[in-house]
Amino acid sequence: MTDTRRGLWIILTVALVLTAMPIAAAETGRVVTPLGKTLDGWLAKGPIAESGWAIGVAKVDPSDEGKLKADPLGDATPEFIRAGGHGSDLYTKEKFGDCTVEVELMVPKGSNSGIYLMGEYEIQVLDSFGRERVGPGDIGGLYGAKAPALNAAKAPGEWQKFVIEFVAPRFEGDKKVGNARFVKVTLNDQVIHENVEMKGQTPGGVAGREAAQGPLMFQGNHGAVAYRNLKITLPKQ
Repeated sequence: MTDTRRGLWIILTVALVLTAMPIAAAETGRVVTPLGKTLDGWLAKGPIAESGWAIGVAKVDPSDEGKLKADPLGDATPEFIRAGGHGSDLYTKEKFGDCTVEVELMVPKGSNSGIYLMGEYEIQVLDSFGRERVGPGDIGGLYGAKAPALNAAKAPGEWQKFVIEFVAPRFEGDKKVGNARFVKVTLNDQVIHENVEMKGQTPGGVAGREAAQGPLMFQGNHGAVAYRNLKITLPKQ
């Protein structure tokens, strides 16, 4: 091989490798961590003081395995907890478009919640542990749209983790020109979705319509659930 051909081959190889590489950490933008020691930065569907959410350390209620209890926070990592009974959905004041969401959750036996990207596109949270076949309504399902590729659920009362790579719908003025898309979703380090387009929003969201940006919402009107270690990474502007 001549020196010229060898040089061209090296350049081409490097270009192909760089093209295949994921976005480097330096190319990501602001990181938002909304779960703190207060509910500042959050809104509810109704008075937030009556939303049923508490901040503390979540444990399964020993008197009812379908509910949680909130122990005092102390110096522990803040956990947003819906213990059970009547409650309402909780969503961020800040709005987001394209983002990567990392969050841990705990769901007790038989309980039900959901994580809504942009307040409109739901990833289901459910006690689906041990089910041989799962549908769009099971944990990790894109509700009303697509079942997870497999059942990655842990047992009720255990902490689980989602990593959600999401692309917002595109608009030109008021006209939508591109659908929202879940680029990749992992649950407990297992890939459950790749490149799933959402043709419309999930019922029960914040605004009930699609837009270029929206909040992150935790469903709080279906059952007991806890969330912690929420991190929203935005693309570099």
